[in-house]
Amino acid sequence: MFSPHGPSLRELCVQALSSVECGYDLLAPKFDHTPFRTPESILGATVEELSDLGPFDRGLDVCCGTGAGMLVLKPLCRGQVTGVDFSTGMLAQARHAHPDATWVRADARALPFAGDFDLVVTFGALGHFLPAERPALFDGMYRALRPGGLLAFPIGAPPSPFSFSHWAVLGFDLAMRVRNAVWRPPFVMYYRTSPLVAVRDDLTAAGFTVRAVPLTALGRRRDGSPRCQLVLARKPANPH
Repeated sequence: MFSPHGPSLRELCVQALSSVECGYDLLAPKFDHTPFRTPESILGATVEELSDLGPFDRGLDVCCGTGAGMLVLKPLCRGQVTGVDFSTGMLAQARHAHPDATWVRADARALPFAGDFDLVVTFGALGHFLPAERPALFDGMYRALRPGGLLAFPIGAPPSPFSFSHWAVLGFDLAMRVRNAVWRPPFVMYYRTSPLVAVRDDLTAAGFTVRAVPLTALGRRRDGSPRCQLVLARKPANPH
């Protein structure tokens, strides 16, 4: 499915009926051949936007998967770059692709870092956390940053209610809620639980100063609004 090298429909069904960790362990060898990997266009646009805010020393990719975020961290960071994920399968693929990076297995809701990084990024991971779990996620990212450090991640504009994408995303989330109501273990992956307003509020509550800038390289919608924005959350230089 998706490509000759991608997972079959049967493999995707087995993954969907597994836990998040087990599902990604199973999908890891073929993950880069699916649409779930962050596109190069988003990675490149992120590098372009962050290049004026550096230079950075050490960088961290949270929920790193197979390591696509290293294509952002390596051009921007002068020091060591690190990826953290709780899927051993995904980390094995990342380690193979980027042997010069550091890889850590940990739950993103309990990150084992304190003041270690100048730049933290994450790509496509927020849907794996329920709204009630976001505060722990952002608190851990805040702790991981040095004073004055930056958290950055892209967030796409919600599709128009009149578009096919809107109904496809709505249908996916409803199907996932039904699946999790009748099947254990749960597989948390929702597309509509992390709107920019709610994410901004949670980041502010964690102590960040937050702004969002358009990723202009990704274009604009018909109404002139950006297709995707980059959330920039700064830890104060002198945190209380």
